Amino acid sequence: MTNRPIFNGRSAISYGRFIAVAAAASLAIAACSSEKPKAEASAEAMPANVLVSKAECDRNKAAGTITYISGYGYSASAGQLDVFLAKELGYFDALCLTVDINAAGGNGQQLVSSGQAQFTALGSASDVMLAAANSRNLTAVATYGSTSPFSIFANEDVKSLKDLEGRKLGYFINITPIALAMLDAAGVDVSKVELVKMTNYDPTVVTRGQVDAIVGYASNQPQTLKAMGLPFSEFLPGDLGLQGTYNVMEVNSEFLSKHREAAADFMRASLKALDLCLADEPKCVDMISKLAEDNNQGSAFPKDQQARTWGVESAWVRASAFGPPGVQTADEWKNEYEMVQKFGGLKNPPPLESMMDTELVASLYKDGKLIWPEKK
Repeated sequence: MTNRPIFNGRSAISYGRFIAVAAAASLAIAACSSEKPKAEASAEAMPANVLVSKAECDRNKAAGTITYISGYGYSASAGQLDVFLAKELGYFDALCLTVDINAAGGNGQQLVSSGQAQFTALGSASDVMLAAANSRNLTAVATYGSTSPFSIFANEDVKSLKDLEGRKLGYFINITPIALAMLDAAGVDVSKVELVKMTNYDPTVVTRGQVDAIVGYASNQPQTLKAMGLPFSEFLPGDLGLQGTYNVMEVNSEFLSKHREAAADFMRASLKALDLCLADEPKCVDMISKLAEDNNQGSAFPKDQQARTWGVESAWVRASAFGPPGVQTADEWKNEYEMVQKFGGLKNPPPLESMMDTELVASLYKDGKLIWPEKK
């Protein structure tokens, strides 16, 4: 026989109340238990703008802040304008990348090599090779064109490069190897040319005869002279059968090794912006010019100049012999590899393949189109 407790009236009421409270508590607990998965799911739900999985998002966040150094401010150039606009358009955010941009970093290679920054863009493969002589912590991951950006523009009375013998040829910082290769191909005795280091970027010094010619950027000073309607002569590497490269993106080698997927997504977002800038040049020129103005660099990068620059450089990207934008191969770098040894004074350079990664950007394309995640 089972013993059952005996309750008086008050005890019965208390017991009834206990049962009611306990039942209510049980219902509350059950309700909380049934709602908890929803709360957890809500907490784990990815923001609406994010296009990657949680695992991919966590992976990219783990890479920390990625610092990009723009070597030439807000210039409308591949490897620069696309990075600015990828940030502005939220493409980095969509891949869970935290990107900081330094638009005043003239020493980008040193900062990236030392690990104080992760990415920077250079003018050509020659620049990468010359930098590699002093650092083993830089890896080129993208080349944006197979056209050298350099030209020699001259006073209109200079009809051939041979005419520079006995005259003044200006250059900025250092005379690029491809310019010396041009002079060599034209049969110029360089010992008879007075080389002048320039600090004044005004291209009219050539038309006014202060110097007879300058090694410059084909998309910049010569385009300014054309816009001003001033007569001048211009000589391009291609005129002499010389192939070069246009703009190269470099990454800190240690960062690339530790965070390869995040580095790939940085390039993916940048190339997504580059696609837009190739499809809608005016829109991108407007955006980069406004960014320059908003950051007190508007006078250095006026909209009309930006339009001229991107009008030329976008054509170089489209005409790349390497493949889709950013794709690079060792074979197409070989010409400049030989140039920097012969004309750049680079003795016993590192092996070409050790300076570059030819797979990272190539893997971002399928059938020539950039792979971009879609919202699921």
